[in-house]
Amino acid sequence: MFIESVKMNLKSQLEYKASFIMSSISQFFVFFTYYFVIIALFNRFSNIKGYTVYEVLLCFAIIHLGFAFNETFFRGIDKFELLIIDGSLDRFLVRPRGILYQVLCSKIHAIKVFRILQSVIVMAIALIKLDVIWNIEKVIVLILMILASILIFFGLFVLTASYCFITVQGLEVKNVFTDGGKNLAQYPISIYRKGFAFIFTFIIPYAFINYYPLLFFLDRTNNILYMFSPLLVFVFLIPCLLSFKIGLKHYNSTGS
Repeated sequence: MFIESVKMNLKSQLEYKASFIMSSISQFFVFFTYYFVIIALFNRFSNIKGYTVYEVLLCFAIIHLGFAFNETFFRGIDKFELLIIDGSLDRFLVRPRGILYQVLCSKIHAIKVFRILQSVIVMAIALIKLDVIWNIEKVIVLILMILASILIFFGLFVLTASYCFITVQGLEVKNVFTDGGKNLAQYPISIYRKGFAFIFTFIIPYAFINYYPLLFFLDRTNNILYMFSPLLVFVFLIPCLLSFKIGLKHYNSTGS
């Protein structure tokens, strides 16, 4: 069903080819604005708390890849409030499929796939410039970092969707944790003050994506626990999914 949903959404968006092309170009330039900001920063400073430009770009690419993946394929949950406002959620409730699965299939933003490709390109450049000595542990930790990046933003999207059961107003707060978190986590967490580092380690576990496993990948530590630290993101998913389940249980139909 999900693959069919991707095909249908892509087909509908390609009906307006000029709009699709112009939007794709804008996405290209918006993404590389972030990239050039980092490059400009390192033209002024040789490193940031011991991290070189390509080490930061690796962190940047992993975080942006996870965010772009969610914006591309999980756009339905990101715009969950619209389903409540127009009553579409009521139709999902009478179907035999799971609600969250239907919401994920409801909308695909194909244009954002270019951001995924750009993140992969930046990651490839960073890995080449870092001259990584590859082994099976490095491959595993890189895959875990990418997977954890996707999952943490998925969890945040589900968490903010749960907030919509309480109110569909003032949802700008979700940008603090999604867009804001993305911009913060594109740098290693250790560069921030202790208060920020604590929040984005033990409350929203960005540090287990872009700091501890990064230390292992860059051979700054040989602690095997750092290698598998991205798996802790699965723990973060539990309260996110639970909050959505609780919100859905107390949802009052619009009567549509």
